[in-house]
Amino acid sequence: MSRDIYVVAEQRDGIIEKVSLELIGEARRLAAELGQDVYAVLIGDKIKDKAQSLIEDGADGVVVVEDPMLKEYVTEPYAKALTKVLQEQKPEIVLFGATSIGRDLAPRVAARLKTGLTADCTRLDIKVSSYIEYCKNNTTLDTSNMDPNDPDVLLKQTRPAFGGNVMATILCKKTKPQMATVRPGVMQRVERDKSRKGEIKEIKVDFVPADMNVTIREVVKATHKATDIIDAKYLISGGRGIGGPEFYDKIRELADLLGGDWSSSRANVDAGWAPKDRQVGQTGKTVRPELYMACGISGAIQHQAGMDQSECIIAINKNDTAAIFEIADLGIVGDVKVILPKLIDAVAKYKAAKGA
Repeated sequence: MSRDIYVVAEQRDGIIEKVSLELIGEARRLAAELGQDVYAVLIGDKIKDKAQSLIEDGADGVVVVEDPMLKEYVTEPYAKALTKVLQEQKPEIVLFGATSIGRDLAPRVAARLKTGLTADCTRLDIKVSSYIEYCKNNTTLDTSNMDPNDPDVLLKQTRPAFGGNVMATILCKKTKPQMATVRPGVMQRVERDKSRKGEIKEIKVDFVPADMNVTIREVVKATHKATDIIDAKYLISGGRGIGGPEFYDKIRELADLLGGDWSSSRANVDAGWAPKDRQVGQTGKTVRPELYMACGISGAIQHQAGMDQSECIIAINKNDTAAIFEIADLGIVGDVKVILPKLIDAVAKYKAAKGA
């Protein structure tokens, strides 16, 4: 019988990717509904010493696969290793980060296991069998053919469809494990607990030279990494209401004053005013900054899906009925092209007075 939720803990140069910790937090929430455990799968070379940190970050146990062939990510050996783990452990659910590695690895493993995969999810929920619902709700159902020890557990996998205009919820009813990739920044990690203990087990994979079907001649590491809006504590975002791409100079100026970063709505990205990696929303990135300032953004549901979990939302818009005001903690009705320069001056004067 399939059981437990497994998270593929992506690592690069021995550093666990943040999205993996977010997925462990989400897996903990889902597993609590099922009375099951959360396991992380850690694949690499000389990587076992990172297993305890995954337990401290919420995993109940870690499955480790170590081999010199796994030092750098290569599709075939990683797919072989993960497939063996999942065939032996038989998890109910498997989660990957929707990263370049996760998007490459997950579909190949799903094909080998002959199961389904939902890509780029923004929400996960559990749907259980009629028997469990009967127990919860005490409704009148025929439970004569239901086994209470083998509930039909379905992962409700929600993702944007049709360009972000529809949110589709997908079920994988006939095959196990149920597999999904999840966007970085969507889920919340749990607070680290250094007192947590858990099971660490190793699985050996019999690799052969043919498994390394590519030759890595050189690994070139970037000397400069572009900022990622997912990591920003303060985010100033511009929409169509800013009038043109030149006004992003003002948005960046305020972001710099606050020690934050800047972002954009989809409309401006589509118009070529801002690059794709700055887009917030269903078809962009999901962010949770301490402060999100929406400048000239109407607040369509697709945009809200990418930022409505921000701790504090400030909205500036000429239209007093704009949807963004419904979720804003502070709303300012007016022309952003007039208000933002005044706000920049006020912040600059405040910082000068404080000697910042």
